Amino acid sequence: MATPASRPVPRPGVLDIEAYVPGKSTAPAGVKLHKLSSNETPLGPSPKAIAAFDSLKGKLELYPDGSATKLREAIASRYGLDPARLVCGSGSDELLQLVTKTYLGDDDEGIFTEHGFLVYRIAILAAGGKPVVVPEANLTADVDAILKAVTPRTKIVFLANPNNPTGTYLPFEEVKRLHAGLPSDVLLVLDAAYAEYVRRNDYASGLELVATNENVVMARTFSKIYGLANLRLGWLYGPAHVIDALNRVRGPFNVNGAAIEAGTAAIADEAHVAAALQHNETWLAWTTAEVERLGLTVTPSVGNFILIHFPKTSGKTAKEADAFLSQRGLILRSVGAYGLPDALRMTIGSEEANRLVVAALGDFLAGKQ
Repeated sequence: MATPASRPVPRPGVLDIEAYVPGKSTAPAGVKLHKLSSNETPLGPSPKAIAAFDSLKGKLELYPDGSATKLREAIASRYGLDPARLVCGSGSDELLQLVTKTYLGDDDEGIFTEHGFLVYRIAILAAGGKPVVVPEANLTADVDAILKAVTPRTKIVFLANPNNPTGTYLPFEEVKRLHAGLPSDVLLVLDAAYAEYVRRNDYASGLELVATNENVVMARTFSKIYGLANLRLGWLYGPAHVIDALNRVRGPFNVNGAAIEAGTAAIADEAHVAAALQHNETWLAWTTAEVERLGLTVTPSVGNFILIHFPKTSGKTAKEADAFLSQRGLILRSVGAYGLPDALRMTIGSEEANRLVVAALGDFLAGKQ
C-alpha cells in the first residue's frame, strides 16, 4: 500500500506546466514607457466602447447576463452568424482552456506546432493530456507534419492562424486540406486572434469551415484590434453540439457586464476598426523595412507585430538588445519560451514608438550607448 501524501497533490501533468509569463510592462524610473510586448493596439478602444463601459458604473451590484446574449447577437449581426452557435468567454484564452477541458481526457493527445501559442501546452497538461509538438516549415505551420502526428489518441488540433509570435499564416486552402485529413472525431481549433489584421486574398479566418462541419471551432478575441484587453473578452463559433457541451462546462457568469457592453459597442464601430487597420498596414510595412535596412531579419508578418531575428553573424544577441531597448523604455517581447531565443517580438505601436525602436536598434548595432 502506497504511503499517504503529507499534503494535497495536484493531478498528474499540473506540475509539468511552466506558468505563462506575460510581456514586460515596466520601464526604468524617469523613462517614458513604450510597451510593445503584448500586441495591444496603439489606438486604444473605440470611444463608443468607452462610453458603453462607463454606462455600467451605476449597476455594479447586479450580475451580468450569464449568456452574454446582447454581445452574441452583436457578433452574429456583424458576421452573419447564428447567435446560438456562439459562446463568449473571459478572453479567447478561457475558451481555449474550456475546449480542452471539455474534449481532452487523461492521456489523450493535443497537437500544436513548435512555435504555437504557449496556452495550448498549458491547457493540454491542465486537462491531464499529452502535448504533441510538431515541427514547422520556415516558421509556418506544416499541414503534412500535423497530419503525420495524428494518432488514435489525438482529440484536438490547435492551429493559430495567423500564428503568434511568428506572424505567419496558412492559406485557407491549406487549412481545408488539414481539416480534410483529420479523423471526424478530432476537433480542429482555429485560433484567429489576429484575423482582423490580415489582408491576404488567400486567407480566411475559418467561419465557412465551422459553418459546414461538425468538428471545427474558431476562437476570436477583443483584446487586439478592438483594444479591450483589460476587460478580457473573447468569442467562439462552433457546431451546435460543441456549443452545447461548452455551455455545460463554463462558469455561469464567465463574462462580466462591462465587457459585454463594451464589446457590443466595439464590434459595431467599424470606422474605429478601419482606422486601426490602416495604422497597422502603414507602420507594419515601414517598421519591417527599416529594421531590415539595419541588417536584421524580420519574419514577414500579417499580424500587428513583427519577429526580429538577431543572427549570430551580427555579434549581437536578442537578450542584449532587449536589455538595451528596455533602458530606453522600449519594451519588446523575449520569445525564448517559444523556442526562439535569438529573436524579439515587437508590437506595431504608435508612430513615435516605432521610430524610437528603429533608432535605438541602430544605436545598439553600432555599439552606441
